[in-house]
Amino acid sequence: MATMEFQDVVSRRRMVRRYDPNRSVPPDVVDRIVRNALRAPSAGFSQGWGFLVLDTPDDIARFRAAVAPDRDADRWFAANVDAPLLVVPHSNKDAYLDRYAQPDKGRTDRSEAWWPAPYWDIDTGFASLLILLTAVDAGLGACFFGIPVERIDAYRRAFDVPDEFNPIGAISIGYPDEPARDLSSRRKPVDEVVHRGRWNR
Repeated sequence: MATMEFQDVVSRRRMVRRYDPNRSVPPDVVDRIVRNALRAPSAGFSQGWGFLVLDTPDDIARFRAAVAPDRDADRWFAANVDAPLLVVPHSNKDAYLDRYAQPDKGRTDRSEAWWPAPYWDIDTGFASLLILLTAVDAGLGACFFGIPVERIDAYRRAFDVPDEFNPIGAISIGYPDEPARDLSSRRKPVDEVVHRGRWNR
């Protein structure tokens, strides 16, 4: 199993939208991708996530049909994705509210009012990044994309997703079939986004 140096993985990571239609992702690579996602950090080790793996043409076609909006479907990558593998990461807020109502966390209720940010979504985002990086490390391309909010219920019905799991997006994965793009000129400079000591210093 060939792997890259970590800095190479980071520098090569980009969103890939077109994939070789004649190459599927080997099962052992799919397994490594999802297992690495489980290594993401989570608040209180709540692990409030779930991942739906779609790796057959029928399932991917069903995904496209479920998420295609009634209008302007051609504008949504979700409705037009053509990849050999999709992984849909879901967050489970209840897992966090339950975990932090336990005695060792010092809370006595399941209120989300004191959470400064939705860590259930953030942690699932961390797991999604590990999926993206693992794909690059395996010589694949990947793209994280959104699901139209008005189509989430249809998606749930199509794949029997429990109510407590909320899809934060989806990730297409496959062997790239597009030229690499150089986005360095569009990337914001470090000094514009990194602040040291104080914000305006």
